Amino acid sequence: MIRRRNNEFHAFSDYDGFSIIESQKQRIVSAIRSQTDDYILNVNREEYIQHLISEFSIIPLEINKDQLSVSTYEAQIPAGSHPGTYHVRSGQSYSKDVIKYHLPFTGDPELLKVRASSYTLTSPIINVEEGCICFEIVNFNLAPERIKQEADSTINSIESQNSRLTKDLIAFNNQIEGIANQAFDSRKQQLLSKNDLMSSLGVPVRKADDTPSTFSVPTRRTKVIPSKSKPVVAEKGYKPEPSIDDSIYLQILSIIHDVGNQFERLPSTYAGKDEESLRDHILLILEPNFEGSATGETFNKSGKTDILLRHEGKNVFIAELKFWRGRKSYLDTINQLLGYLTWRDSKAAIVMFVKNKELSPVLDIVKSATPEHENYLGFVSEQEEGWCHYRFHINDDKNREVKLSVMLFHLPE
Repeated sequence: MIRRRNNEFHAFSDYDGFSIIESQKQRIVSAIRSQTDDYILNVNREEYIQHLISEFSIIPLEINKDQLSVSTYEAQIPAGSHPGTYHVRSGQSYSKDVIKYHLPFTGDPELLKVRASSYTLTSPIINVEEGCICFEIVNFNLAPERIKQEADSTINSIESQNSRLTKDLIAFNNQIEGIANQAFDSRKQQLLSKNDLMSSLGVPVRKADDTPSTFSVPTRRTKVIPSKSKPVVAEKGYKPEPSIDDSIYLQILSIIHDVGNQFERLPSTYAGKDEESLRDHILLILEPNFEGSATGETFNKSGKTDILLRHEGKNVFIAELKFWRGRKSYLDTINQLLGYLTWRDSKAAIVMFVKNKELSPVLDIVKSATPEHENYLGFVSEQEEGWCHYRFHINDDKNREVKLSVMLFHLPE
């Protein structure tokens, strides 16, 4: 790097971008390895991964060309910096007007020194002052058009090289989640194996062998990248908690969804049925599809509207069936569900039967009201219209996550 006066440097030339990105990848892995065993075993995985994405993403520079401004001053220019056509004496300096361009930008100014994977060998000399990229043109009796042409060339060079670096940074940012997931899962797996816990994880629920597979449910993950602080873990030690497998969870939901669609297709058959009757019909379809490990009855009834899957006296899946009665009743139903679920990685579903003439306004209310709940962690995906997946946490502990699916079925009166 060729240093000039003050803090001038050649733009996008000092540091190798590839090395910086590789170092950042190693920092992600090191951050995970540096956490205590208790932290890795007890932290909410999704929240921690989102924190790492926020922590290690490198935000590209944004150059605001539309806010460009200029200033001018007089300076003593050494003879050696004059064009060859000028008659000057070696060792002397001469007073000239200097036009200084101020190009505003946002982001880490150190990125102006980083070389992209694709770059040019020539680069303008710049410095950074008060949130602006600054470069200067000495007026050696130049025509205004010539000065403008030289300034445009410099700005285009800066924008072009920043664009190349931005492409590299975006590609890296898109890799962070995968790197973090792999490192986190590897570390946790090692800890679980070390403590000989693997055999005790999971609820032994399986598809019944003689029941044909009706659904193949694709899973889509919608990434949300908010600014996340590092999750706090208060628990000491780790106790394995049973949970149904995600694939089983989706099979249960798919069957419920299929039955709900049947309700919609045959409204006269189910007209006048109360919540309990609709619940019993869903149970009638669910029960033959799954086997329980301890009892012949996999799913249990509790109260008038609940469908439960229990293990060791705890609820690991619960579905609440309700007729739609407005925003407040919907949020109260979420409260009720979260009160039932205390184990980590529990699964739940809310099934709403909508008697309103129009379904769309109810869908809009659900989408706007759900994030308002104080235990809301994030939106996962929309399986299809009227069926969304969310992430919540139980009361007072964000590390104990609940997967919540919300389904709405239209049964107009």
